[in-house]
Amino acid sequence: MGFDLDQGWLEAVLLAAVRVTAFLFIAPPFAHRGVPARIRAMLAVGLALAVSPVVTAGYVPGDLPAFLLSLVSQLFIGAGLGTLVAVVFAAVQSAGGLIDLFGGFQMAQAFDPGLQVSAAPFARLYQFAAIVLLFASDGYQLILAGLVRTFTALPLGEAWPAADPAAALTTAVTQMFVAALQIAGPMIVVLFLADAGLGLLTRVAPALNAFALGFPVKILLTVSLAATAFLALPRIVASLTDQVTDLLVGVG
Repeated sequence: MGFDLDQGWLEAVLLAAVRVTAFLFIAPPFAHRGVPARIRAMLAVGLALAVSPVVTAGYVPGDLPAFLLSLVSQLFIGAGLGTLVAVVFAAVQSAGGLIDLFGGFQMAQAFDPGLQVSAAPFARLYQFAAIVLLFASDGYQLILAGLVRTFTALPLGEAWPAADPAAALTTAVTQMFVAALQIAGPMIVVLFLADAGLGLLTRVAPALNAFALGFPVKILLTVSLAATAFLALPRIVASLTDQVTDLLVGVG
């Protein structure tokens, strides 16, 4: 009984699996430690098999050095795409960090084993809420769809142009800062007004020592108004998902 194995098909699927694997181990929400590495590897193989008709259409197998070079290239491309997604969604954690900074929670940092970072309470809360929203709203499917489309915009045999990563990273960082201000903006304004009010109260009645109440008042305001900041979070996460999809489709 004979068994013929298409070498070109096998190489193309393996290269696609390398790109997808590098992406899934860096891009949220799959990069969270709560998602087992075995699940990410199985998902990468499944996606590589799903896009096999696209990646094998124009692929021409070469010698071993060319294949190894393509393997490294796909590893860097997948890592670069995952980094773009991670930078955009870092806006949610940055917004939580701004609230921690202005609300007085910055000193209560703790190590998050899921994200492998040290962050204050609201930074961890916002990041975890964004991951839950991505899974609950099927936003992760849009991210995977954008990744699949990169095999059309950037085939296996082509290298990523040198100017595209820098331009895409600049756009992602800009969107991150804008989204962080959109999420944390109302809370920052309220806490700034609280500082201004305490400063005026100190000038009017210095004996009250109003700044001694600064931390308790700001913490009370932050905890009381935290629910209002969450109202915009689902819309912001949906907007970030659309921006990530546009970035992934626009590569190459």
